[in-house]
Amino acid sequence: MTAKTRELQGTKGASSVAWQRAVLGSVLLLGVALLLAGCPKKPEVATGAPRAEAPAPVPEASREPAPTPAPPPVPAKEPLQDVFFDFDKAIIRDDGKQALNADIQWLKANSAVRINVEGHCDERGTTEYNLALGERRAKVVRDYLVAGGIDAKRISTISYGKERPFVQGHDESAWKWNRRGHFVVVK
Repeated sequence: MTAKTRELQGTKGASSVAWQRAVLGSVLLLGVALLLAGCPKKPEVATGAPRAEAPAPVPEASREPAPTPAPPPVPAKEPLQDVFFDFDKAIIRDDGKQALNADIQWLKANSAVRINVEGHCDERGTTEYNLALGERRAKVVRDYLVAGGIDAKRISTISYGKERPFVQGHDESAWKWNRRGHFVVVK
């Protein structure tokens, strides 16, 4: 063989190797793409509960109409009604006395229940003043309940002043709801 022939075979061999690598790389790339695209979805995991057989078809004439769904349950009404106060006052109004009389009846019927009376105020006034006013409101509610026959040992009081408003706002429409004696059933 001549040097020229060896040179041509070496060149042919090098291009042949490069061509083989290109084909091999393309085949691998295509195989990976097919694997990724062809992967099945995750199988469903059996819960261990036996599968129920499909019910036998019921003739149309013997089918009963589906019962109407029951209405959603109505949330239980708070057992005790709050007492609301006028601005800067700790005097029980007539509407508050009616609410407290109903509260007394409920407390007598549920003699094992203990309650906490929270005194609240609107946002006007200093923190210290409103804490004192809230305490007076809680105590006047407690005293009314005790006068109605509820044992004082079942009632505790606390004042939150203006720190826990029931309604957010900066006018009378919010303030009137925040001046209150609120009940929490402790049991």
